[in-house]
Amino acid sequence: MSAADDFCEAFPATFLAFHRRDGRRSELTNASRAVLQHLAVTGPISIGEAARHLERAQSVVSDIVSQLEGHGLLEREPDPANRRRTLVWLTDAGLARLREDADVLDRRLVAEAMAHLDEATRRGLIDGLDALLRASGRNRT
Repeated sequence: MSAADDFCEAFPATFLAFHRRDGRRSELTNASRAVLQHLAVTGPISIGEAARHLERAQSVVSDIVSQLEGHGLLEREPDPANRRRTLVWLTDAGLARLREDADVLDRRLVAEAMAHLDEATRRGLIDGLDALLRASGRNRT
């Protein structure tokens, strides 16, 4: 059996052992997720800029921003270059929520299992996955 065969046989069982089962991914609407993801990439922008990028009416994006702001995921701040303009930006909670939403694995289950491994094995596991990604021409995103 090749190393590729071993990996391909171990991967489904590993995924099933650690995948998220909490349904949290469905809490964000696609529109809210799109706004948060765009802000994470662009940095603080105006609602008008976000609306243009997302190809949505400014009023729709404004409503989404207000909802996200009400949940503590976004905040409005004055534009330092033009005090008449307001920018929206992710709060720490917004960044954490976006990261959590993107998770396919349950971090708690992974942490519990990794606690049973010695440091060299943990490091080897992570280094090995990184090396496999690099060999494929990709990196962690």
